[in-house]
Amino acid sequence: MRKVIIITFLVSFSISYAQNLTPSNYQASYSSTLSVNDLGGDHAVFRVNSENSGRSLTYDEIIGSPYHSTDFHLAKVADNYEKAAVRYNSYLDEIEFQKDGKPLVLPKENKFSRIEIASPKSTIVLLETKDELSGYFFELVKGSNKLYKKVRTKFNDVVPAANSYASDKAAFFRTLEPVYYIQTTKGLIRKTKKEKDILLFFPEKKESIEAFFKSNSIKLNKEEDLIKLVNFLNQ
Repeated sequence: MRKVIIITFLVSFSISYAQNLTPSNYQASYSSTLSVNDLGGDHAVFRVNSENSGRSLTYDEIIGSPYHSTDFHLAKVADNYEKAAVRYNSYLDEIEFQKDGKPLVLPKENKFSRIEIASPKSTIVLLETKDELSGYFFELVKGSNKLYKKVRTKFNDVVPAANSYASDKAAFFRTLEPVYYIQTTKGLIRKTKKEKDILLFFPEKKESIEAFFKSNSIKLNKEEDLIKLVNFLNQ
């Protein structure tokens, strides 16, 4: 009888130990899901204060969109976290994600500082630029020198009618011109406008950079030209 009890205990222990080593449990110990606990809260209502109308407006009441893309896209938001569906709010400069069908907001913390969207493929990084644009940027070029793009959206308030014969002008969101920063090993080149801004950071490459600008007719207000330039600097 004592042997039967011992064998039964060993079999039970073996099954329990095997279950604890299943792939799903093993993965769970290294991969966390995003939750409100990660955020310390969420956006209960998505509204914008309208001083001219004397109330707050929901996004649906405003023409246009505060989002770079209104759709949620699957992304890696941090190491050891499961992928999440995200979208970028370029008005609030926030990354939203979905949890149980509800939109929440990622905290601006180091562990969530690199958001890699699978499709369409793009990467959003959190940067401290020591100016009014600190926050999220799209990474356009990787390498020792990096190119970043700031996407911004502005809220334009309701314009009340001038008289009883006219109508109010509705509030709307307007996408602003993007701003580009180049991250070098020597520092950040902000709002690049002139060739000399580049040369200050690369005096040792002065001749080759000048030749590159001339032969490629580089214009620093064009995204495709900036991508060419930073790729050239990385050679």
